[in-house]
Amino acid sequence: MSNSLFSKEMQDQLKELKGQLSKGRDTTSPDGDNSKPTEPVSLLTQKQVKKTVKQMDSEHIDDDKVLFMQAMHGVNQLDDKNLRSPANAAKAKKPDAATLSKRAAAQGGEASGLGAGLSDMQALLNPVAGEAYLSYKNPTLQNKIFAQLKQGKLRWYDAVDIHGCTIEEARVAMTQLLSQAKQNNETSVKIIHGKGSEAILKTCVNGWLRQLPEVLAFCSAPPKDGGNGAVLVLLKKSKTDGE
Repeated sequence: MSNSLFSKEMQDQLKELKGQLSKGRDTTSPDGDNSKPTEPVSLLTQKQVKKTVKQMDSEHIDDDKVLFMQAMHGVNQLDDKNLRSPANAAKAKKPDAATLSKRAAAQGGEASGLGAGLSDMQALLNPVAGEAYLSYKNPTLQNKIFAQLKQGKLRWYDAVDIHGCTIEEARVAMTQLLSQAKQNNETSVKIIHGKGSEAILKTCVNGWLRQLPEVLAFCSAPPKDGGNGAVLVLLKKSKTDGE
């Protein structure tokens, strides 16, 4: 048969399978009354197959393929759990505080230096409420750019969530994020500090960022980016070799 995708041996096997399925299972047994009758297997009719073929709009269908479609009726393909979902693979994950803390400990150097002069006490002496709107601007920053930051119009490149961290873990994670952004020439990041009844981490972030000369401005995020449970931070541009 022309244009067949199946070998002669496969064709014979499929024809044999069709014959067996068309007859159904044998309800007679040497055991007589002890045997259990079975129902014949339901196959697609030629008419049903032709209708399916027409819907598929394929011109490469011959009798062998019709036979195969009948034999495979009702068979479901099993999911291969060894394959990684493309949707999940493409989904970006923001680093958590623990990851950034470990990375900072392993790298040391610049990240440690960035947070070396930060005073927790100075930050905690100026507490803020959980629902408070945070806002800070360096006098050298243009008001127009600060307005864009507050409106969420400046793209932030990376973020870290410090929910549930200790003050030490949160400080290390924050400084590592800022150092990482500086190394990658990124000027805007997001820190998710949450609110909480006492807003300890929010108070610390508010105080720490004000102590860092690398920070040009920060403000509570727009609702779509976390609202008053997060801050958007604008950093100074890293100097290039030509500057």
